[in-house]
Amino acid sequence: MSELATIARPYAKAAFEFAVEKSAIDAWNEMLVFAAEVANNEQIKGFLAGSASAEKQVEIFTKICAEQINDQFTNLIKVMAENGRLIALPAVATLYAEFKAEYDKEIDVDVISATELAEEQQTNLVAALEKRFARKVKLNCSVDESTVGGLVIKAGDTVIDGSVRGKLNRLATTLQS
Repeated sequence: MSELATIARPYAKAAFEFAVEKSAIDAWNEMLVFAAEVANNEQIKGFLAGSASAEKQVEIFTKICAEQINDQFTNLIKVMAENGRLIALPAVATLYAEFKAEYDKEIDVDVISATELAEEQQTNLVAALEKRFARKVKLNCSVDESTVGGLVIKAGDTVIDGSVRGKLNRLATTLQS
């Protein structure tokens, strides 16, 4: 995956910069998500990995996505096809979404708790996390009973483990050393 991310980064960056310039960030995000779904289709993956010419790849791709993409997006498809990079389209969409979140000053936060969080708890948690990260927070809550109690919060590279299970693991490690 890291190789695809390396390949996809310049395309995602160029697409994002173009979208910002044209004030079409959301439209480009939608087109990329749709095109990435098409590229993830097993038959299309096989076709893209095959020996079809770039012109044929563009033709097939634009026929499938015809009503979902515009002319500028078609140019992106052409450039990627000419360079044999259409297979990286899902990674381009993922990186574009990251650029968009950074631009919008948003962050996705995964919260794992032992029980379902009440609405008031979620509201308080969002307020505290927005203060800590200085961004708008989109909360993704899930339940994992193995946490026993407390919360595990994951935001990008940051992990805050306030779960009872995590504390017990840290205590066990300390006692063993």
